[in-house]
Amino acid sequence: MTTESKPTPATDEAAITARMIIGGESVDAADGQTFDVVNPATGRTIATAPLGGREDVDRAVEAARKAFADRKGWATWAAGKRGRSLSKLADLIKKNSEELASLESHNVGKPITGSRGEVIGASLVFDYYAGAANKLYGQTIPVSKPGLDLTLREPIGVVGLIVPWNFPILMASWKVAPALAAGNTAILKPASYTPMTAIRLGELALEAGIPAGVLNIVTGPGGTAGASIAAHDGIGKVAFTGETTTGQEIMRLASGNVKKISLELGGKSPNIVFADADLEKFAKEAPYSVFDNAGQDCCARSRILVERSAHERVLELFVEATRNVKVGDPADDATEVGTLVSAKQRDRVKDYIEIGLGEGATIVVGGTEPDDPALADGAYLLPTVFDGVSNDMRIAKEEIFGPVVSIIPFDTEEEALQLANSTPYGLSGSIWSRDIGKALRAAKALQAGVISVNSNSSVHTEAPFGGYKMSGIGRELGMSALDLYTETKNVFIDIS
Repeated sequence: MTTESKPTPATDEAAITARMIIGGESVDAADGQTFDVVNPATGRTIATAPLGGREDVDRAVEAARKAFADRKGWATWAAGKRGRSLSKLADLIKKNSEELASLESHNVGKPITGSRGEVIGASLVFDYYAGAANKLYGQTIPVSKPGLDLTLREPIGVVGLIVPWNFPILMASWKVAPALAAGNTAILKPASYTPMTAIRLGELALEAGIPAGVLNIVTGPGGTAGASIAAHDGIGKVAFTGETTTGQEIMRLASGNVKKISLELGGKSPNIVFADADLEKFAKEAPYSVFDNAGQDCCARSRILVERSAHERVLELFVEATRNVKVGDPADDATEVGTLVSAKQRDRVKDYIEIGLGEGATIVVGGTEPDDPALADGAYLLPTVFDGVSNDMRIAKEEIFGPVVSIIPFDTEEEALQLANSTPYGLSGSIWSRDIGKALRAAKALQAGVISVNSNSSVHTEAPFGGYKMSGIGRELGMSALDLYTETKNVFIDIS
């Protein structure tokens, strides 16, 4: 990483001085302002980064527009040539995977094993769109007049990509890879909590031969840098992953020039467990569907809807499995759950735990910080299971974004689906049953975009990802993602 080290009063270690990447150059913010990047496992400053704002977004847009307009540049390259550059970037991500995983783990507080998996996942996303670049087809269409009607798939131009702090490099890959494969140029804005892997990704893109200005990295807060991207007249499309209220604001800001938008927002996803399910398999796997990444996942199955006749057995098995989840130092290979992204986020989750208790729910396990003094400086919170929950409680309705799950009983298939769908969100969910007919009925009735049966795994690079209702607009991943970054042009040729 193109950085410097300097002493900082927040830690005895050296903190990195990071820089944005605009037009292929490592740069500071135009006004010279910076912000601290903190390791949530220790509370120490690990880096300073530029506090980018409107002027920096203007610079990045100008660099991206120049790169897009280059008559011999990225947008005019043969699709296969763009694909080969993306393939080189995928290889560089793999080659530098340990460095990237360490940056991610220190920046987010997630276990190093999870960070390694996400870095490899990002490389696989770039591999996928490297292969997809020359498979972006138009159509020939029979029309009523004598002639040839055909469609062209063309890049939008400059796109703004705003990614969250929970899966920084993975979410960046979901947006950057299809955007560049389609021939766009881009401005990537990582979350303020987690800028480090985005900056490194920008450096690796240049090393892979992707021309200067094609991928620009602007760091800074959403209220300034992010809002400037969403409102900028020089940007033709904005893609955002994050909380729903911010997505709503981006929609308003983007309306100024009616730019294209895609949004991946919040969720309150259910795990529907029927009595005929393999309960042991569910209990073994389900904790990681809500406690992975300390529950900071829009797909987290934070409501367990269980058939009443199986309630006690599911509660027993799930609580036992939760007690066995290893919470600890993110640098330890044995750790399964690390810290939340910040002490502020942990306090928010603790507030929800108090709300749940006040609503009459019962904590069966967790609900406190670990008692290990070695973890005292970090933003840790034990996985928490609530029982005695009704679907109208706030802990069952609102996205907590922490390691908290509510267990809610139901009596009939119809009631299970009514409870599952009684939410403004519709992102993900799982259905557990040995009766495949019942499972398919439930999958068809569940108002969510990404569903799994007898599994917690519903996200695949090759398949579309996105939500119903207030969980978002558009579909990422798979070939569907290329639709988000292209315009369709219809051409009719008269041959009469």
